[in-house]
Amino acid sequence: MGLRSADAVLGPVVDRIAAGRAVSLNLLIRRFSYDSDPPIQVPTMLTLLLKRIMAAMHRPVYESRLRALTSRIAPHLRANDLVLDVGCGSGTLGSALLSAPDSPDNLTVEGLERVRRGGEPIFVHAYDGGDFPFEDDSFDVVIIADVLHHEDKPDELLVQCARVARRLVIVKDHQVVGLLAQKRISFIDWAANAPYGVPCLYRYNTPEQWSDIRQRLALTNVEVVPRMRVYPPIFEFFFGGALQHFAVLAPEGSTLAQPSASERPIPPKI
Repeated sequence: MGLRSADAVLGPVVDRIAAGRAVSLNLLIRRFSYDSDPPIQVPTMLTLLLKRIMAAMHRPVYESRLRALTSRIAPHLRANDLVLDVGCGSGTLGSALLSAPDSPDNLTVEGLERVRRGGEPIFVHAYDGGDFPFEDDSFDVVIIADVLHHEDKPDELLVQCARVARRLVIVKDHQVVGLLAQKRISFIDWAANAPYGVPCLYRYNTPEQWSDIRQRLALTNVEVVPRMRVYPPIFEFFFGGALQHFAVLAPEGSTLAQPSASERPIPPKI
């Protein structure tokens, strides 16, 4: 396939990603299979191979992100803290926080996820949407990392995080800052989620919109990081820095000045 033909095949796919529209890996395969001249038949095994390749490329990026998140979050945790990781996936962030060199004594991290995958290194609560299955102030700290931009109603989810957080809500997400920011975030979002079939909405906030959300939900800034180094060098140049949003927030009525209460009742494990 020549460059002109390849451009004809890939052009609509790239434009679709750049426009922030949903693109699945299967769509990319179909472009090569049916729209090329002459047609190229791509068997199912090749589709699976490409998915494995994308997952393998994503692994070092994810590991770098995990280290960055752990180093940012750990200083805000205290001895005896009970932490909830909302949208925890496989529970790797919680596990990393527990094993971090500066992890506080008697730290407990639990997860909340719509579908429990099984074999997670932390306990994961099942969640079918709507209100969290916990009483107010059930956790010292609530973490929600790269979840809000996947939600149809992100404000409602953040309200629930603030409701069950006794001291802090820690938010990691994206923000639209700089040249072609929307397109760059859309691409990395798609690349990270397509191999796993996770849908993307391609909706991201500007710093001003994040500020409005915090004011609207009565969340007080404890730490807001304007730039965050997340990825390996090459990926960081295109997709890191100012495109990453990190904020440590105190909910209204937060017990920020009080120590963690190790004798509090533990939320029921359901």
